Amino acid sequence: MAGTRRHVVIVGGGFGGLAAAQALGRLPVDVTLVDRANHHLFQPLLYQVAMAGLSPADIAMPIRAILRRRRNVRVFLDEAVAIDPAERRVELRGLPPLRYDWLVLAAGAQTNYFGHPEWSRWALGLKDVDDALEIRRRVLLAFEAAEREVDPARRRALLRFVVIGGGPTGVELAGTLAEIERHVLARDFRRIHPGDAEVTLVEAGPRILPPFDPRLSEAARRQLEELGVKVRTGAMVEGVDDRGVHLRVDGKQEILPASTVLWGAGVRARPIASTLGVALDRMGRVIVGPDCSIPGHPEAFVIGDIAHHAGPDGNPLPGLAPVAMQQGRFVARAIAADLAGRPRGAFRYRDKGMMSTIGRSRAVAEIGRLRFAGLLAWLAWTFVHLLFLIGFRNRLLVFVNWVYSYVTYRRGARLITGRRLEPGVPAHVVEPSEVEREAEAHAKLQARAEAPAPLHGAPAGAPTAPAPG
Repeated sequence: MAGTRRHVVIVGGGFGGLAAAQALGRLPVDVTLVDRANHHLFQPLLYQVAMAGLSPADIAMPIRAILRRRRNVRVFLDEAVAIDPAERRVELRGLPPLRYDWLVLAAGAQTNYFGHPEWSRWALGLKDVDDALEIRRRVLLAFEAAEREVDPARRRALLRFVVIGGGPTGVELAGTLAEIERHVLARDFRRIHPGDAEVTLVEAGPRILPPFDPRLSEAARRQLEELGVKVRTGAMVEGVDDRGVHLRVDGKQEILPASTVLWGAGVRARPIASTLGVALDRMGRVIVGPDCSIPGHPEAFVIGDIAHHAGPDGNPLPGLAPVAMQQGRFVARAIAADLAGRPRGAFRYRDKGMMSTIGRSRAVAEIGRLRFAGLLAWLAWTFVHLLFLIGFRNRLLVFVNWVYSYVTYRRGARLITGRRLEPGVPAHVVEPSEVEREAEAHAKLQARAEAPAPLHGAPAGAPTAPAPG
C-alpha cells in the first residue's frame, strides 16, 4: 500500500461494508476492512441453510476472494469492539487499534430478545451460519428422536415446532419447515407421518408481514395455512423455556408446548454502536444525518442495519440488503467528494420493493404499485436473489440445487453437526449464548477502549488525523 495516502477503515463485511470496499477500491485511498468472519454471507438465503436446502458454501464467499482485485484494500479477521470518534480510533479484540481518516461502520445487527437474553438458549435466532447449522441440527434431531419414540402422543410432542415473529424471517422459516416436514423428511422415516408434525407461527401484532400491503399479508397467511402452518396473531410472548412458549392472548396466559422454538421476532444493532457516544434509537441504531455521517463527525459514516436513516416519510429505512448496498456506494462517493473538495450531497434510497418467500411456488411481492402472490411472486423472488448472489459459482450451484429440490422435493444438506444428541437442546447449553457473551464482553471492553494504546494499521507516514477533503 502507498504510505502517504489517507486511510479508510470499514467495520463489517456485509452488504454495506462490501459495497463500500468495492467502490473505494477505485479511489486513491488505503482501505482496511475488519470483520469477525472471513466470509461475506448472503443472509436472505440463510434460512435455506437452516432448513437443509442449501449448504453454507452455497451462500457464502471469502471476503478476500471478493476483494482480491482491489489492491488498495486489505482485510483483517478480527472484531471491532469500540470506536473513539474524537481520536479517530477503532479498538479491536485481538489487534492494536486502527487509526482512520474516514470510518464506515457497517457492523450489522444481532438477534433482539427484548431484554431477555436467557431466551436464546431455547429460541434460536438466525443471523449467521452457526445459527443456521444449530437450527438444522435441532430440527433434524427432533425427527430422529420421534422415529425412535414408540408412543404416538410423545412422538407428536417431539414434532411440535414454534416460530416466533411474523416478519419475513419468521414466515420463511415456518413455511419452509412445514413444507419439508410434509414432503421431504416424512418420506425418509418409517414411524413418522406427515400429519404428525405441527408448526405454529406466533406474531404479537394483528397480522403477519406488517410492512407489506394488508392484502399481501392475508395472502401470505392463506399460503401458510395451505401448508399446514397454524398462524396465531395477537399473541405476545412472555417467556421461552424447555416446556415451550409462554403467551399472553387477550389478557390470558397460556403455554404453547414445543420441542423446538425458532426466533424471528426482531433484531437490534450490535453493541459497538453505543461506543460512538451519539444518539441511538430504541433498537440501538445510530441516528445519522442525510449524508450517513454521525453528528459532529463528518468523517464517520454509519450504514446498513446498524444505522437509523430517516426516509422521505420520516421513518427509518428498512433493514434490507439494497439499502445497505446503496449506502455503501454513496459513502464511497462522499469520500471521493471530500478528496476533491466537492459537496457530498444527501443519500437518496431507490426503493426496489419487498418480497418474502413462503415455500415451493409460494411468495408475496410488492414492487412499486405492483402487488402479487403465488408462483409469479416466487419466480420474481428467485430471480432477484440469484442476481444478488456474489460469484457466478454460487449462483450456478444455488440454481441447480433449487431446481433439484423443486422437481424432486429432496434436500441434500441434511447433516447433523454438534456433539449433543438431545432434540431441542442447544449444542452448548452449559455455555452462555452469543448474545450473553457479547453483553459481558462489551462491558469489559468499554474499559479497555478508554485506556491509551499503540495505534496499528494506519499506513506508515500517513497523517495522524487530517481533516477530510
